[in-house]
Amino acid sequence: MTHLTPPSAPYTEHDGGPLADVPALRPAVHTETAFAGAVWDVTREAFLMVPGEAAGEGTGGMDVNHPDLLVREFIRHPGAVAVLALDDQDRVRMIRQYRHPVGEELWEVPAGLLDVPGEHLVEAARRELAEEADLCADRWDVLADFYTTPGSSSEGIRVFLARDLSPVPVGDRHERTGEEAGMPLAWVPVTEAVQAVLAGRLRNPSSVVGLLALVAHREAGYADLRPADAPWHGRQVRS
Repeated sequence: MTHLTPPSAPYTEHDGGPLADVPALRPAVHTETAFAGAVWDVTREAFLMVPGEAAGEGTGGMDVNHPDLLVREFIRHPGAVAVLALDDQDRVRMIRQYRHPVGEELWEVPAGLLDVPGEHLVEAARRELAEEADLCADRWDVLADFYTTPGSSSEGIRVFLARDLSPVPVGDRHERTGEEAGMPLAWVPVTEAVQAVLAGRLRNPSSVVGLLALVAHREAGYADLRPADAPWHGRQVRS
C-alpha cells in the first residue's frame, strides 16, 4: 500500500539553543465532536505527523481510514488561571475544595476557567482571587505556564503571583455555590506548603507548580518573573 507521509522525519533535531517547547501544530484533516458536555467537549481529530504534500490532493479528499492517519480524542478546554497569593508574613492563601473525579478535597490555590469572552488572563485571575479567596492584589506577576494533561486535554493554565494583598469588603464578597460553598480557607506558611508538596500530601497541579515555581524564583531573587501581560509562548493570550 502506498503511504501518504513523505520519507522525512516527523521531528527536527534539537538545535542546541535555549530549551523551549516548539509550536508545531499538525493540521487536522478531519474533526468531529465525539461528546458534547456542559462545560467542555471531547473532540476527535485525524492528522498526519508529517503533513508533507496535501493528503488526498486531486483525489476528491482524504481517506480518513488511511493507515498513515493518527486519530486522537481529547478534551477541548477553554483554559484556566491560578493565583498564588502571598502575604507579607510569607504565607499563601489556600482553599480546600472537593474534586469529584478524584474523590478528594484538595488544598488548592484559587483558580478558575477562562469562561468570560474577551477577558484577559490577569483580569480572570483578579476575578477568581476575589471570588474564591476574598482578596484583591495590587501587584501581579507570572510564575509559570503549564499544560495539565497535554496527552488528553488542550487545557493550559497560567499561574500568577499576587502580592500587596487586601481583603474584599464584606458587603462585596462573592456568594459561593456548588462545590465552592463553605470551602475552608487558610493562610499557610510557604515552607509548610512546599513540604506538603514534597511529601506527597498536596497534589493539586496548580498548587504544586505554583509553589515550586515560587521557590525557584526566590532563589533567583525574583529576577525571572514575567509581567502579568506576558505572552504565552506558542499560544495566543486573550486580549
